[in-house]
Amino acid sequence: MLKVTDIAGRLGLDIRVSGDLHTEARGCYISDLLSDVMANGKESDIWITLQTHPNIVAVAVIKGLSGIIITNGRSPEPDTVKKAEAENITILTTGRTTFETAGLLYTMFTAHGS
Repeated sequence: MLKVTDIAGRLGLDIRVSGDLHTEARGCYISDLLSDVMANGKESDIWITLQTHPNIVAVAVIKGLSGIIITNGRSPEPDTVKKAEAENITILTTGRTTFETAGLLYTMFTAHGS
């Protein structure tokens, strides 16, 4: 398991909404389809997506995700930020592609035996 704060720091992610940075991520789920994340994401996963709208926060809350990483230089919409702040959900952003972000995160998890 990795703390969200460690993931953010080691990958150089921008913290857009701090939420609970000390939450532990037990794994990762990658999808841009909310219904797919609802069906297959696991509690405490960190979610990598291109989506930026407020519904990503609702999915993170319902599934008990440890946080959201938005890739490809995209930024969360203002309403998404407000909702994430209200729900204490961490949103991180990066200019890296989803592929690069997933690869780096995979390396971190395997190095920690997760």
